[in-house]
Amino acid sequence: MNHEELHIIASILSGRTEQFAYFLDTYGPQVFHLIVRMVGSPEDAEELTQDCFMKAFTHLSSFHGDSSFSTWIYRIAYNEATSALRKKDKELLSFDDRMWNSLSDKEIDEELDTENEMQIQKLQQALTQLKPDEQALVTLFYEEEKNIEEIAYIFHLTESNVKVKLHRIRKKLCNLMKEEI
Repeated sequence: MNHEELHIIASILSGRTEQFAYFLDTYGPQVFHLIVRMVGSPEDAEELTQDCFMKAFTHLSSFHGDSSFSTWIYRIAYNEATSALRKKDKELLSFDDRMWNSLSDKEIDEELDTENEMQIQKLQQALTQLKPDEQALVTLFYEEEKNIEEIAYIFHLTESNVKVKLHRIRKKLCNLMKEEI
């Protein structure tokens, strides 16, 4: 845990609430990015990001530094986005497990690990077809570079479950990219 952030939290809790702006400035864009990936709408994501930070501010006294502040705020953001999606009751794309199991890890790596502009565009398109929680996992692991332990905390999962989910998502992305051909 960042000692400077613990000091800022203590200061906020003692009445210097204007210092909460530090967390908005530091984590606001990343939280917004995660939420917009999950809900698909910048307008909804903006509102949910505000709700997320309001909840964090309101419950700041419950933060004890067991994790980093960023992990804690991502967990709140994930929960807010998931709740909003449940309310929308959106129909999501589903895939046949047999299709996933037919791919080798080498084939997946070749499909996903490329500098080819066409492949990158296919990957971008495939990412939009993932379920919101899958998009959140990809965002946190590959873009925000959160480790498995932090992601497990955010998603309320075991570390091994996070690893399995990431592996399945890679297979799913590979299949989606192949369908784009």
